[in-house]
Amino acid sequence: MKTRHFLSLFDLTPAELQQILRRANELKILRQRGEYYAPFPGKVLGMIFEKASTRTRVSFEAGIAQLGGSAIFLSPRDTQLGRGEPVEDTARVLSGMVDLMMIRTFAHASIERFAEYSTVPVINGLTDYNHPCQLLADLQTFIEQRGGIQGRTVAWIGDGNNMCNSYLSAACQCDFQLRIAVPPGYEPDAELLQRAAGRVVLLRDPLLAARDADLVTTDVWSSMGKEEQQQRRQRDFSPYQVTAEIMAQAKPDALFLHCLPAHRGEEVSAEVIDGPQSRVWDQAENRLHVQKALMEFLLLGGNTPA
Repeated sequence: MKTRHFLSLFDLTPAELQQILRRANELKILRQRGEYYAPFPGKVLGMIFEKASTRTRVSFEAGIAQLGGSAIFLSPRDTQLGRGEPVEDTARVLSGMVDLMMIRTFAHASIERFAEYSTVPVINGLTDYNHPCQLLADLQTFIEQRGGIQGRTVAWIGDGNNMCNSYLSAACQCDFQLRIAVPPGYEPDAELLQRAAGRVVLLRDPLLAARDADLVTTDVWSSMGKEEQQQRRQRDFSPYQVTAEIMAQAKPDALFLHCLPAHRGEEVSAEVIDGPQSRVWDQAENRLHVQKALMEFLLLGGNTPA
């Protein structure tokens, strides 16, 4: 059987995606009830971090532990990758020692190459191209708060970055309408825009993007690795802060999401992120539950308990 990887939302069928989201909710309920469910004793998750992390590391490490397994944290300075070992060699070696790999890195091509030579499932914990695990958590959060997302309207306001690319993928896989408001020069991936044609509208006006939206979401203006652009980006993105005025354009029961960490007073006002429409803390917690469902799915070869 061919090894299944999760490098983007397109690595799942729409039905499999919904299956994982349902299972995430079930696993969340089990944990809330205090019921013990540890089906993978002895299983080991290898985690390579080339980018810093809080939520990704803790959610994966806690998640595999709660499933009965354990995790090994690796940074470039801890491995031969940091001394120039080819990615494919590292992939072959680690595949013989662990049961799953999670990689958080810069270049998407690196994780694709690792997966090509890995005989165990590889999970994308974030690349500069996309962040599919975060989108699983965002989808789970919206579904548990407002029901299905199919046919809904989502407003992305800010940078056309890896999170924006992931929302484009989600629009295709979950069949919702996506309005993207970005300043000129900061558009998301052109191929993804084309792939999502019919489900996406590219705008410059954040107020127009938010009009009658069911969900409004954003991210920091300067992602990791782009800090040197901070001054220019603050100037370019200043009209794109998600404020109470922008949220007022959305539906009265619209949610606000942010993948965190957040900079209050930059991409979002404190009034919004700490306000009643914000679900960012549920969203952050759901990284744990949905990634447990994903790891279970991959470890069981695409099968999960009924």
